[in-house]
Amino acid sequence: SVGVGSIAALAATVVVMLLNLPVASLQEKFQGKIMEFKDKRMKATSEILNSIRILKLQAWEMKFLSKIIQLRKTEETWLKKFLVGTAIVRFLFYNAPTFIAVDTFGACALIGIPLESGKVLSALATFRILQMPIYSFPDTISMIAQTKVSLERIASFLRLDEWKTDVVEKLPQGSSDKAIELVDGNFSWDLSSPYPTLKNVNLTVFHGMRVAVCGNVGSGKSSLLSCIIGEVPKISGTLKICGTKAYVSESPWIQSGKIEDNILFGKEMDREKYDEVLEACSLTKDLEVLPFGDQTTIGEKGINLSGGQKQRVQIARALYQDSDIYMFDDPFSALDAHTGSHLFKVMREGRITQSGKYNDILRSGTDFMELVDDIVKPKGQLVQEEEREKGRVGFNVYWKYITTAYGGALVPIILLSTILTVAFQIASNYWMILATPMSATAEPDIGSFKPMVVYVALSIGSSIFTFAKAFLVVIAGYKTTTVIFNKMHLCIFRAPISYFDATPSGRILNRSASINAAILFCISKGVGTISRLDILSTLTFASCLVFLISFPNSMTDPGIARLAVTYGLNLKTHHSQR
Repeated sequence: SVGVGSIAALAATVVVMLLNLPVASLQEKFQGKIMEFKDKRMKATSEILNSIRILKLQAWEMKFLSKIIQLRKTEETWLKKFLVGTAIVRFLFYNAPTFIAVDTFGACALIGIPLESGKVLSALATFRILQMPIYSFPDTISMIAQTKVSLERIASFLRLDEWKTDVVEKLPQGSSDKAIELVDGNFSWDLSSPYPTLKNVNLTVFHGMRVAVCGNVGSGKSSLLSCIIGEVPKISGTLKICGTKAYVSESPWIQSGKIEDNILFGKEMDREKYDEVLEACSLTKDLEVLPFGDQTTIGEKGINLSGGQKQRVQIARALYQDSDIYMFDDPFSALDAHTGSHLFKVMREGRITQSGKYNDILRSGTDFMELVDDIVKPKGQLVQEEEREKGRVGFNVYWKYITTAYGGALVPIILLSTILTVAFQIASNYWMILATPMSATAEPDIGSFKPMVVYVALSIGSSIFTFAKAFLVVIAGYKTTTVIFNKMHLCIFRAPISYFDATPSGRILNRSASINAAILFCISKGVGTISRLDILSTLTFASCLVFLISFPNSMTDPGIARLAVTYGLNLKTHHSQR
């Protein structure tokens, strides 16, 4: 409808798209820095959670909390830059229809193309139709930048050196009387280090032998076992293994699931063999006391088992594999000195008759249970199906979110900016209708640039308030994220030990890692969206149609009426999709 002026509209659209390229490049750089410092923070958080008992015993919680807060501040430095870039991108694309309209109408005024109300409404409707694809473009660019950074991190992991299978030479079962033969072995966890972890190691173990390796802490006992199972890279030497092997680590490794699944570990059930293993590891009495026996579900790291029980479950898993070679790395590490010595004393014909702490002994047999007047058994399983409260989120939750940043002082300003943005957009469109002739027969005022000056001024006002809204939403989201992050970690560090026993560390780490995405991007993005306007928009649109039809023919131009209906349908569809 604007003729050659459409070329100016196309050029303006291309310019808006190109303006995003340098900003997108900066967004990618900022996202990479955010992920880098986030990794450091999450690594420190993971180490603190794994050592939380020691920290609480030494009253070091606040000291290490300050370290987490300091790492978070470094991360926030780049997060601020990323959010400012996001605000600029949204500003550019929110105002893209206005910028394109100003460019198009200005080109028409310069070239001399007559503008009338029908053409103006048609052009504005077209620009608004283009608004939705352009509106979603910033989020697409931001998502592409984040995805690229994440893919590069995955690629860097996949490019790491693969596990080498030539560390251990596996001999056919029964082909040698030597179970383990290590000659002049040199091993190192870090191949670039000039000092090997183990140097010139020679070890020969025949089938049927029992070998104990003793030494001070840090002398390489665990590393020796890691070398035998092929975990440590080999520099030189020869390592031969004849037969299958089973390994029991110093720290019990328990998978989430049933006790039976932890012992079988993928093998088929052999009931006779299974019962023998339970008896040999003194787990029979424990399973009798547990409410669901060996079907009891244990959570992350066996949170509802004692240290001795976890160690015995791990030993039972190794025994059930029926391997030729068994390697135990300090199997009494989970027990205190008294209990550890007691385990040696109560050994009888290779069977553990009594072990563990108070709860262990309580469950081991009826002799000790008779000394206790009353036993309170826990009801049900510790790990069970999650219960969730269903229903709508209460107003109190929304109110806390709104008032977290500066006591909610920014909310009225954001609402006012939104209202003024829409008001200036409506005023600019309305002004163009008033300033242009109703039909082609009327004499247009082409020589005067007054209509364009006023339209540009109103468009600039709309752009200013659009930028203010985008920037204030970013500030509010950033401040809210910071406050909630600090409060959440303060509550976690002040929580009792029982909280960490019952709560998987992965859940805490996941919440700490996803706080930026949840509050800054997901919630902030939907702050200005009013849900479910379908009914309201339908009623309003129907009323407008009735009102339009009731006008006499002389008062309404048919072309304008059709354009108004098309524009209304476009708005209704847009709100319904949102």
